[in-house]
Amino acid sequence: MEINEENFEQEVLKSDKPAVIDFWAPWCGPCKMIAPAFEKLSNEIKSAKFAKVNVDESARLAQQIGVMGIPCIIIFKNGEEVERIAGFQTEQQLRAKLTSVLD
Repeated sequence: MEINEENFEQEVLKSDKPAVIDFWAPWCGPCKMIAPAFEKLSNEIKSAKFAKVNVDESARLAQQIGVMGIPCIIIFKNGEEVERIAGFQTEQQLRAKLTSVLD
């Protein structure tokens, strides 16, 4: 799912499930490297909503949230940011961090 300024509030802040949001850009090498792990975990972890924000297309949203670098994965629960994972992560690192926050 793609998130942008128009659907961020409804899909993320008002979501009844935790939201795991990957801030990325098409030109970002580490973003491309983390994408398969993010996709795999989104299919495995059903307790959360997984989505992506293209920072080139939604620069204002990324700025409002304070995303300073990408890739940046932010976990929201009940409309509040609860975890921020900056930089490249292996699948194992990402799984461990998501599991600790979502369980």
